[in-house]
Amino acid sequence: MDIQLKRGILDACVLAAIKNDDSYGYQIIKDMKPYLELSESTLYTILKRLETAEMLTVRSQEHDGRLRKYYHITEKGRARIEEFRRDFQEILSIYQFITREETENE
Repeated sequence: MDIQLKRGILDACVLAAIKNDDSYGYQIIKDMKPYLELSESTLYTILKRLETAEMLTVRSQEHDGRLRKYYHITEKGRARIEEFRRDFQEILSIYQFITREETENE
């Protein structure tokens, strides 16, 4: 899969994981696990990129004597999810075009 396409999909997945409630790294991985495997190193790279792009904010809060980072989606992040939904419809149309001969021959 094209790396840029995959990056965009993963970014949208992480944003979707926090769109209803603030969350932290381990919980995001756990929430995404039924749908895709994501390593901690990959997740934290994505979170940093999304923070830099102002699609999420980060706050630290103590939990069991340790600081835990919680991630909160911004309006820019919500807009990115909507943009992804529109883009994905286009990707589905392209996929249907590419596979139309296979469908017609069955």
